[in-house]
Amino acid sequence: MTFSALVPTPHAFAEILDVEKDELKFGFIKLTDMAPLAIAYEMGFFEDEGLFVTLEPQANWKVLLDRVITGELDGAHMLAGQPLAATIGFGTKAHIVTPFSMDLNGNGITVSNEIWAMMKNYVPMENGKPVHPIKADALKPVVDKFKDEGKPFNMGMVFPVSTHNYELRYWLASGGIHPGFYSKDDVSGQINADALLSVTPPPQMPSTMEAGTINGYCVGEPWNQQAVFKGIGVPVITDYEIWKNNPEKVFGLTKEFTVEYPNTTLALTKALIRAAQWLDENDNANREEAVEILARSEYVGADAEVIANSMTGTFEYEKGDKRDVPDFNVFFRYFATYPYYSDAVWYLTQMRRWGQISDQKDDAWYAETAKSVYLPDVYLKAAKLLVEDGIVAEADFPWDSNGYREPTNAFIDGVTYDGTQPNAYIDAQTIGLKTGQMVENGTVK
Repeated sequence: MTFSALVPTPHAFAEILDVEKDELKFGFIKLTDMAPLAIAYEMGFFEDEGLFVTLEPQANWKVLLDRVITGELDGAHMLAGQPLAATIGFGTKAHIVTPFSMDLNGNGITVSNEIWAMMKNYVPMENGKPVHPIKADALKPVVDKFKDEGKPFNMGMVFPVSTHNYELRYWLASGGIHPGFYSKDDVSGQINADALLSVTPPPQMPSTMEAGTINGYCVGEPWNQQAVFKGIGVPVITDYEIWKNNPEKVFGLTKEFTVEYPNTTLALTKALIRAAQWLDENDNANREEAVEILARSEYVGADAEVIANSMTGTFEYEKGDKRDVPDFNVFFRYFATYPYYSDAVWYLTQMRRWGQISDQKDDAWYAETAKSVYLPDVYLKAAKLLVEDGIVAEADFPWDSNGYREPTNAFIDGVTYDGTQPNAYIDAQTIGLKTGQMVENGTVK
């Protein structure tokens, strides 16, 4: 699907909403998928909406969330799991919502050179190159060897409720590798684990792996490509190959903010929609400019060449094995920015599957929780205003959606996901908690 081409003036003279708060501070982590914020700022889209925005990088995801909750930040680039986890009280308790999904795809799983050399023995080859997607089946003999030798197999992910944690777990489990459970009294996530997953901040992933502390990791760009450039590791799979066009980051706000400042919420959503459209329009024609912006120290601060390796429609696996992956980063097409309830439900199913949600929940609970966090009505209201302004095309938005994507089996293991039937989906997984099960005292009951 492509979205309709429009060529709006750089600064459209649309009617500005009567915003309740015009000076705003937004937080982000130094990853390429913070791009909609940088572009909305640099292209003047925030100013067009009467908003004077400061963008501020944060040390880690916990600090970022805490500062949104306390009001030090008005909103932030967030992991999709953060508003959901906060709202249900896993970790920090606060009602966080999102009117805007920031992107699709954008992550990868990288292993060290040592692990890759061992994995390659189990990876199908064609014309001297690995056949993709590479399944975790090829990693299982390596993990088993570590276990036989009494050595831990350690992998990094960025946060317990990160998309990266759930994608890494999904990939590992699809290959018969148990990534471990959480329980009420043990939040390490390593109960019964074959591979031990732990938190490492994104920019520190390559150096932590190089030091031998972890054997691999799941992270967003540019930190997989950085391993290739440094010659220290090999990205074996992208999240696009784990779940085609999976939702990634969201823009998070407190519920209180959206209630107190409804026009401000609409205005910032309008600006972000425009930024996402700019990033994808004309077959990604603006990506080179976006790379130059993101490479600046105030944003991602990585070499432009490293960022461009994935941001411009390619992805380099082994050194010299660069392949076309045009949808590695998607910001607007495929209704990427619409906050689907079914996206929220998927993350909740993974929280339940691995014990972060310790008790059984009925299907209605998943739907109610999704609707309390994701705000498609606000999104469509902002989109309607942009259509009326002549800035975006009406065809670019799912006006008649009920908030749920069509069921899909576009996963590495081919299991079908239907967001309206979360418990059936959880029960369809080979590894993980099933209906009625919970983890107590280190065992599944």
